[in-house]
Amino acid sequence: MSIVQLIETDFGAASALAQLLARRRVTVQRVAAVAAAPVMAGAGIAALVLSAKKEAAMGGLRALTEAVRARSGAPRMLIVVEENAERLSVTSELGGRLVRVALPAGRADASVLKDCGLLTLADVIGQQVSAMVASDAVTGQLIDLANRVARSDVTVFINGPTGSGKEVLARQIHAASRRKDQPFVAINCAAIPENMLEAILFGHEKGAFTGAAGANKGLIRAADGGTLLLDEVSEMPMGLQSKLLRVLQERRVTPIGSQTEVPVDIRIIATSNRDMAEEVRANRFREDLYYRLNVFPLSTRALAERPDDIAALAVALIRRHARTEPLPMLGVDALSLLQGHAWPGNVRELENVIQRALVLAEGGHITAADIILDMRQGQMFRPMLAAV
Repeated sequence: MSIVQLIETDFGAASALAQLLARRRVTVQRVAAVAAAPVMAGAGIAALVLSAKKEAAMGGLRALTEAVRARSGAPRMLIVVEENAERLSVTSELGGRLVRVALPAGRADASVLKDCGLLTLADVIGQQVSAMVASDAVTGQLIDLANRVARSDVTVFINGPTGSGKEVLARQIHAASRRKDQPFVAINCAAIPENMLEAILFGHEKGAFTGAAGANKGLIRAADGGTLLLDEVSEMPMGLQSKLLRVLQERRVTPIGSQTEVPVDIRIIATSNRDMAEEVRANRFREDLYYRLNVFPLSTRALAERPDDIAALAVALIRRHARTEPLPMLGVDALSLLQGHAWPGNVRELENVIQRALVLAEGGHITAADIILDMRQGQMFRPMLAAV
């Protein structure tokens, strides 16, 4: 776990914030003063969080920055929280090293997992640690497992429904690995025509085929030293599967038109939304390749199976897509509507719904009336038309 140090003085929501961050697998150190804050041996400090009152008591930003710099293991980000603000806002200074969060008072009828302001603050901090958003206990366990897998170079196979976060999980593994400063190269095997996929993956020499005006090293060699993500690998043509198997076995690639094998140092992560055992039985996927890829299996779940993640994801998507400050607040009635939906399109569908809500929302609040869910064709915008 990464470490966040939380300066408790005058910060009433300290316990609630610690609870939310624990669900994202972030360890919180609660300390009394900046100067006395201990640093855990061997652990980096992702963020230092304190209240605006504490900043003022220390003599303002300059004194605070000097106190932070004087400590060993200084945090990557300093977050100053203004509680009981009129509106929710997140602003950055000093090239993103300092973030100010204006936090309205939470509603009495909202639990910690439904408090939009606290969820936003947790997202600001959590993004310093992990790309994965989590409030569900099982999702937290998946993050733990992904971080453990990242310590080795073992090949990983991620299975799960479309739009459930397979690529996000793959990026988390890369970011937590020794290869984090090297390339992360992703290719969607279902999106590239079969006659182009081989050249794009394995590269080619000049003149290897009509139109090959120059040499191209291909995505496998582009990922050398880093991680190669084969997204929806079950869509790969059988003819290419044998060549991929050789790359996995030998860690060497032969470009089209070349007789020379080129060594590569890559970590491979593959994903699929299909039942791979059935694909193998139906002779649509090579059994030997499947077992080469399925060294360490991980699974993502449909969004409907993890309702506690919905609020955290919705808030993260509001931050991603909102173009104005202050940020719109997600109302409890709107959140209840989101949590009651089946989400056949998973996180991608939720993202669409949030983008619509941001267009419709007025007065700085997203209400149930702003939530237009994907229904049968022709029904989606009926609530809007009825309101005109």
